[in-house]
Amino acid sequence: MRPGLTRTMPLAGLYVILDPTVRSSRPLTEVLDAAAAGGARIFQYRNKTASMKAAYDEALTLRTRAKHLGVLFLVNDRCDLALAIDADGVHLGQSDLPYPSARRLLGSEKCIGVSTHNAGQVHDADRLGPDYIGFGPIFAPASKADHDPVVGLEGLRNVRALTSLPVFAIGGIQAHHVRPLMDAGANGIAVVSAVVGASDITAEVARFTGQML
Repeated sequence: MRPGLTRTMPLAGLYVILDPTVRSSRPLTEVLDAAAAGGARIFQYRNKTASMKAAYDEALTLRTRAKHLGVLFLVNDRCDLALAIDADGVHLGQSDLPYPSARRLLGSEKCIGVSTHNAGQVHDADRLGPDYIGFGPIFAPASKADHDPVVGLEGLRNVRALTSLPVFAIGGIQAHHVRPLMDAGANGIAVVSAVVGASDITAEVARFTGQML
């Protein structure tokens, strides 16, 4: 963990991405509450279709609730939105603001993660030193039609040796995949549809977190 960070939460375990397009019939605040009740402690707000004002209103409500629950709350892509709501940090994709620029904007105490999809990107991320990396898609994700090539368990095993950074596996992951992914070197699991789209979110999160003990 980066020296000087005020947060003390370990970057491991279940990481839930809150995306309103996955299950628009259920408020994301309810998803956040239910997932936190099941044991999730890291959340990311992702909304690629909303206006900035709508995203701000939604993210601010979620950030306030996350602070009350004592969970880590990050924003996907947008450093400006993360700053506006005082989020705990931001998650950057390969086409987003470069990590060094994001770090200068957010300062040393915010958490910054970076998406990676192959060994070259993992190597580059390791050199830059974000707080964690996401790696995948491990399997074909249900929440993205235009995803990068699937890397599988073997891809995760191969890149684990390239970095000491915390690695969150992402992409099409279900609860029964958790143990093999942890055995392959993942520090944590990032999920979208498997949790946000579940009929009983708390129970589904408990299934995931139970495999991580």
